[in-house]
Amino acid sequence: MTGQPTATVAPLLQVEDLRVEFTTSRGVLRAVDGISYAVERGEIVALVGESGCGKSVSALAIQRLLPKPAGRVVGGRVLLDGIDLLKLSEEEMRARRGRDIGMVFQEPMTSLNPVLKIGLQIAEPLVEHLGSSPDAARTRAVELLGMVGMTDPERRLDQYPHELSGGMRQRVMIAIAISCNPKLLIADEPTTALDVTIQAQILELMKDLTKRLGIGLVFITHNLGVVARYADRVTVMYAARQMERAATASLFARPHHPYTVGLLRAVPRLDQPRSARLETIEGLPPNLATPPPGCRFAPRCAWRVEACAVDPALTTVAPDHDAACWRASDVALSERPGDAAAPAPRVRGARAITLRLESLSKHYDLGAGLFARGSAVVKAVDGIDLDIARGETLGLVGESGCGKTTIGRLIMQLEQPSAGRVLLDGVDLATLNGEARRAGRRQIQAVFQDPFSSLNPRMTVRQILGEPLAVYRLEPTRQRIRARIAELLVDVGLQEDLAERYPHELSGGQRQRIGIARALAMRPNFIVCDEPVSALDVSIQGQVIKLLAQLQAEHGLTYLFIAHDLAVVRHIATRVAVMYLGRVMELAECDDLFAAPPHPYTRALLDAVPIPDPAIERRLQRRPLGGEIPSPLAPPNGCVFHTRCPIASAECRRDVPELREIRPGQFAACLKA
Repeated sequence: MTGQPTATVAPLLQVEDLRVEFTTSRGVLRAVDGISYAVERGEIVALVGESGCGKSVSALAIQRLLPKPAGRVVGGRVLLDGIDLLKLSEEEMRARRGRDIGMVFQEPMTSLNPVLKIGLQIAEPLVEHLGSSPDAARTRAVELLGMVGMTDPERRLDQYPHELSGGMRQRVMIAIAISCNPKLLIADEPTTALDVTIQAQILELMKDLTKRLGIGLVFITHNLGVVARYADRVTVMYAARQMERAATASLFARPHHPYTVGLLRAVPRLDQPRSARLETIEGLPPNLATPPPGCRFAPRCAWRVEACAVDPALTTVAPDHDAACWRASDVALSERPGDAAAPAPRVRGARAITLRLESLSKHYDLGAGLFARGSAVVKAVDGIDLDIARGETLGLVGESGCGKTTIGRLIMQLEQPSAGRVLLDGVDLATLNGEARRAGRRQIQAVFQDPFSSLNPRMTVRQILGEPLAVYRLEPTRQRIRARIAELLVDVGLQEDLAERYPHELSGGQRQRIGIARALAMRPNFIVCDEPVSALDVSIQGQVIKLLAQLQAEHGLTYLFIAHDLAVVRHIATRVAVMYLGRVMELAECDDLFAAPPHPYTRALLDAVPIPDPAIERRLQRRPLGGEIPSPLAPPNGCVFHTRCPIASAECRRDVPELREIRPGQFAACLKA
């Protein structure tokens, strides 16, 4: 019958004008300020934005898990299948958590109970919510582990979390989250701590489960490439408010808010020419205890006008596309003026070697167990030969456990090699003693991954920067030390008044700049950068990359840049070495390696990197690298990569390939290259 109205199905989840406040010693902080979005069954909705914008707080509010008494929901509704979760009693809400709503947290090791076996932790929600018997729960746990791609699930049930790899632990978290067939799944940065290959496996799994089981998925992330590949719709948050909300394809094709534009242009991309400059969003998000009037992004916005003094409402600017900006139409049609970070220059030809690794190895003897014979040896670094030229940046990439950080520690003399040598300007660092050793240590400094844990929380910035100057007597007087501290702060783009603050009073980007300043204080020639931007938001990440490039040009620095983000490495490195289980698989000039990598492992790493463009992602046929990294206690015979290699043969299982020159300046350890 025609002309009859069709019944519309309500979304699975409706978040309407949600507002969350925290009472602190410094006043009331509004952490979520009026956000609204919906999630359909079988749909993936991504929440993106910088740290502190309210993404995770909104997820906790949905589940009524805000810390009490400080946190509270002060407005809005959260409807799950038409039922307002905020009006349920504590007992009713407790029954829905785990049954109707599943949660996957960022760090599985802190979410899983370390003293309980995996099987008990998966069975717990089945017994609690569904009333399953212990035997039935164990049978279902085996099915769930098989569903999330765990090998030998029966045996895994009797293992503890510490016996599993990071990827396996995250699969266990997903198995627990879907154990009771929930309607809604919330994933809060579920792949941040994982390697790019394991990240691809986990995200493909979550996408498949969402579509196959009809689960609604709220995906919280700062990785825009992941959003482009997997999300159906996106909500962009900034300073507790929504800036933009749209279908993924529409948002990436034509963003209407300056903040979204800035985020997209701050992301290094593998699909663009390396000459493309990396833009940055200067400044910092506002303090939510005392937010600025009007548009909260206005102080950092290149498009701001007088109207921005009044807060814009979220309005429809295109089909299935809303934005909170007075100049949304202009933004969609304009190019953003602003700063940019140029990629590292290519240097070919003669190279003056400043650091050389000769047959460098580091083996850890773990000793024998109480009843075991012999001892276990981990070959963290196994016969590495590398040269690093003066003024260049060598990118060192590979999955966790491949030996990248161990090489950095060997270079800094924090570990002593089991074999081989580390030569700085032709001098073996292990042979230095006394004053010569102190001088050698001055020449090599480090910038670490987590700036908060690498800075003394009880010292001010002035004390942190002044300590090495005083210990090594680099400046003769206190007055000169104060002047040098001021110079260092200017060098890293900070104001001198920050010198009296403590690390906890600084943002993540500011803390990392202090870490860089501390390294510069010694006037080094060589800096080991160990994942220096992986813990930072994409906008702050761009600022730090730009700063490192500027300092290298001004001071003639040489970098070893350790990272797992290949797009960042491509932007900053001059050459790249790819490691796997303690060995170098490939070594080449940056452009050559990314254009035509001969080793299958490098190709798998590149294939796992998502491109922040949904149109490109739809055209690409992705095949995530399968399997887990073998245990370093029992590495495979022959080529260590053959257990995961798509082109491995019997020869690869028998013979160890040497690192050989495949093309001029390009080396690979592969029998098939």
